[in-house]
Amino acid sequence: MIATVSTDTKATLASAAGAQVVVNYQDSDAAKQVRRAAPDGVDQVIEVAAATNEELDLAVLRPRRTIAIYANDRGDEFAVDVARSMALNARYQFVLLYTVGWDRISAAAADINLAIAQGALRTGDDAGLPIHWFDLEKISSAQQPWRTEQSESPHLG
Repeated sequence: MIATVSTDTKATLASAAGAQVVVNYQDSDAAKQVRRAAPDGVDQVIEVAAATNEELDLAVLRPRRTIAIYANDRGDEFAVDVARSMALNARYQFVLLYTVGWDRISAAAADINLAIAQGALRTGDDAGLPIHWFDLEKISSAQQPWRTEQSESPHLG
C-alpha cells in the first residue's frame, strides 16, 4: 500500500493505518518516489481528486490497471488524457457508494465490524489513529477539519 499525502501529520496517520510507503504528492518527484516503491507501476489508484491528480495517476499506473474514483474533491470535471490512457489501457472506475445497493453496503459493514472485533483494524491513540467523539448537537463541527483540509486527504493506493 502506497499512500500520498500533503503533510507530515497525514503521513503519520497513513503509516499508522497500514501504508508501507508514504509520499507527499506535492513533491516535484512524487511519481519517481512511487515508482521506486512500485517499479512496474501500481495496480490500482484510489482517487479522490481526479481533476487535480490525473498527471500523477497516469505516471504511476501500471498498464491495464484501474483508477477508481470515489470522491469529487476540487472539481466536478476533469479532462482525460486519451492518448496516455489508451497507451496504458487504463480503466476508469467511478464508484458512488449510495448506488451499489443496500445488501452490499450491509455486507461490507458486517465485514468491517467483524475485522474490528477480531482486532484486525486497530484504532485509537495506541494504534496512532486517534478517535474523536462529538455530541450529536455538535456533529456538524466534526466535519469542519475535513472541509478545511480536504485537499490533504490520502488518495493513492
